[in-house]
Amino acid sequence: MRLLSWNINGIRAAYKKGFLDWFLAEMPDILGVQEVKAMREQVPKALVDVPGYYSFINPAEKPGYAGTAVWSKVQPNKVEYGFGDKKFDDEGRTIILYFDDFVFFNIYFPNGGRENSRVQFKLEFYDAFLNFVEKLKGKNIIVCGDTNTAHKEIDLARPKENVKNTGFLPEERAWIDKFVSKGYVDTFRRFVSDGGHYSYWDQKTRARERNVGWRLDYFYVSENFVKSVKDAFILDSVLGSDHCPVGVTINIKF
Repeated sequence: MRLLSWNINGIRAAYKKGFLDWFLAEMPDILGVQEVKAMREQVPKALVDVPGYYSFINPAEKPGYAGTAVWSKVQPNKVEYGFGDKKFDDEGRTIILYFDDFVFFNIYFPNGGRENSRVQFKLEFYDAFLNFVEKLKGKNIIVCGDTNTAHKEIDLARPKENVKNTGFLPEERAWIDKFVSKGYVDTFRRFVSDGGHYSYWDQKTRARERNVGWRLDYFYVSENFVKSVKDAFILDSVLGSDHCPVGVTINIKF
C-alpha cells in the first residue's frame, strides 16, 4: 500500500495547477489532503468522482478556510468527521476512516495564528485528538497530515530564529514529545536521520528555492504497526502548493 498526504492550500487552486493529473499519475491507495478551502459543492466534480476511488470531504463551516478530504481505493467500514466536539469539528480538520486492518486519520492541525493568538486553541485541539486516538489503543493507527509544528531542530532550517514563533514553540514541541511517548512513531525518521528535508516553504520569501523550510507534514503510526512500514518519504519536487506531499509504503493487503 502507498499512502500519501498533502496540504494543497486550496483544492480549487490545486485543481487548476494540475492536481488531478498528479493524482492519477500517482494512484495511491489512500490520499489525504488538508486545507481544502471549499464547500462540498465548490469542489470540482472531477475530484469528487475520481475513477476507482471513494471520496470523503469535510469542509469548514467558514467559507474558504481549512477543511480536509480523503480518497481511498477501498470503501472503509466507517467514516467519522471530527472528534465529536463542535468547537473543533466546525473547522473540518479531521476525517477518520476505519478499515479491517487499521484506522486512518487525516488531520489538518491548527496554526498558532498571528502573534501566536491561536496557540491555546491549537494545544487544546492537540489534546482532543490525543484523547480520541488513545481510546483506540491496541488498533493499528495511521495518522497523517499537516501538524503545523516542526518537532526537532533538525526539522526546520532556522530553529534558533523561530523558538518564539508558532510552529516551533517549546509547548508545541513538548506536546509532540508527549504524543510520541504514548507510542506513536514518526515514520520518516525511521528511515532518514539527517536534516535538510522539509515539506513546507514560505512562498513570500521564495524560501523553496533556497530550501529554507520546515518539516510540518507527517505520517505517524502506532508502535504495534511500525514493522509494516517499509518506507517513508517526502516528494519535495512536487509543486502546486507551499507544502509538498509526504508518504509511506506499508506492507499490508488492501
